[in-house]
Amino acid sequence: MRSDRSPWNWLLLLPVVVPLIVPLYNHVEPTLFGWPLFYWLQLAFVALGVLTTVLVYRATRRSPAEQAAARAAVARDAGRTTTTRDTTTRDTTRDQER
Repeated sequence: MRSDRSPWNWLLLLPVVVPLIVPLYNHVEPTLFGWPLFYWLQLAFVALGVLTTVLVYRATRRSPAEQAAARAAVARDAGRTTTTRDTTTRDTTRDQER
């Protein structure tokens, strides 16, 4: 069974917590291309979110062998579910015929 409790996932809190620290951007200066700090820093926070998401995704991505094992497990479990449904349908049909 795969656990998603990787320490890399803690980095995903960064783009959530950093914009909540208002004193970081509660200023007009410095401006960038005439934009006050608040506006261009908000755009930087979006980029920070994208970069952290990409970093965590790449760091926690499954290997091809793990992906194949997961697909096999899903197919195996799907086969069990189908068998159970078929048996239930067969039993229901048999009970209706009686």
